[in-house]
Amino acid sequence: MQSTENATAHDGAGNAGTNVRTLGTEEIRRRVDDDWHRVVDVLSAKIALRSVSAEGITADHMKRSAEFVAEQMRLVGIDDAHVVQSHNPDGTPGAWEVVGSRIVDPAAPTVLLYAHHDVQPVPDPTAWDTDPFTATVVGDRLYGRGSADDGGGIAIHSGALHALGDDLPCNIKLFFEGEEEMGSPSFIPFLSEHRAEFDADVIIVADSGNWSASVPSLTTSLRGNTDVDVTVRVLGHPVHSGQFGGPILDAVTLSSLLIASMYDAEGNLAVPGIDSQEPVGGLQRDLDESTFRHDAAIVDSYRLAGTGSLASRVWTKPSVSVIGFDAHPVDGSFNVIADAARFRLSLRTAPSQDPRKAQRALADFLVSHAPFGAEVSVECGENGRGWAMDPECEAVQVAQRAMADAFDTAPVNKGEGGSIPFIPELQELFPHAQVIVTGPEDPQANAHSPNESISLSGLRNNIVTEALFLERFGR
Repeated sequence: MQSTENATAHDGAGNAGTNVRTLGTEEIRRRVDDDWHRVVDVLSAKIALRSVSAEGITADHMKRSAEFVAEQMRLVGIDDAHVVQSHNPDGTPGAWEVVGSRIVDPAAPTVLLYAHHDVQPVPDPTAWDTDPFTATVVGDRLYGRGSADDGGGIAIHSGALHALGDDLPCNIKLFFEGEEEMGSPSFIPFLSEHRAEFDADVIIVADSGNWSASVPSLTTSLRGNTDVDVTVRVLGHPVHSGQFGGPILDAVTLSSLLIASMYDAEGNLAVPGIDSQEPVGGLQRDLDESTFRHDAAIVDSYRLAGTGSLASRVWTKPSVSVIGFDAHPVDGSFNVIADAARFRLSLRTAPSQDPRKAQRALADFLVSHAPFGAEVSVECGENGRGWAMDPECEAVQVAQRAMADAFDTAPVNKGEGGSIPFIPELQELFPHAQVIVTGPEDPQANAHSPNESISLSGLRNNIVTEALFLERFGR
């Protein structure tokens, strides 16, 4: 076991003050183990709260979720943790947010801990093997909606703060938001009203994941995101398919042709003005195709689309998905040619591209490639910027060493294909802050999907990692 040494702290005037112990890895690990049942209980209780923001970000169930999280943070030393309601850009009431701070020494570094307490909906509970809102342990995994995204992030922060206790050597600020799964519409107004509560030397965003449950990672990049709603019209009204079919293609077929025109023969997105990018900081390890196929439950006959490394296709190259399509259902269908069809495209952009530029390029392409001269109109939706890590900053170096010690293996940096738009917004407002993106997920987590789960051994090591980071960065 590593020894525990004494280190000199400073009081608020910057003078030598009380002695605060420097904690070794094994001491922190022992403290996390002693606290383990509490951490699991907190996560289980959080899952049971059903904090689905899509059912109303201002609703009582979201307020209860925020109050629960604030209470848990007070129990681990953030005495002033409390709930504040944000406001949307139009002034209407917004999400219930959790904020708080613990200042151990004004001269010490300050770390902002981020997570979100809202979760994704469960459209079909029958697709789950367990009750989605009852924490269920199977082997090394705990199942439940929000177990990983982002109840796991809250559990990491709670466990790390408890492990350090009175030996915490850095200042802490908290921001746990209640609408991340809804795109954080009130984030900027909230930030404007509570600017001082975000100012920090380091921001830890615990909303991503590791290479695997046993191999840790910092997230090097996040793709941006944007969406468009597209309407394709060919007729003023539906007509009989026997009388008019042939010269007139139905709107669903025309929409399919339009969607297919975005891709080349290899399945690469080929829309002028939408950028592509290679992995930030270079590719340390490519994704394993067999594991990728297994985790996504890909049918055996399907050939993966695109060219280049699998990692680049998932992390840093653009992608488009049809996430909604309005068409007549099969049941009750009859022999008419559909006059119009409407669909929504979700575009993930390269980390460095302005999503507004990519959105405009996509809209222009769709209108100019209208098949057979059909009418195509595009309605542009919201945008979120991507983000890329600075691999040379001090926080990254400290975090990577903490990961190696906690997991007893070298970390493998990786990108994420998803988006967390508030990170670039926050870094733009606080350019001096070093941002590191960690998180509780792994390839088996199934965040946003049925049977979401978290690795318990991975969670334990993530807590040790964050405690080590706070301990070492605070020195």
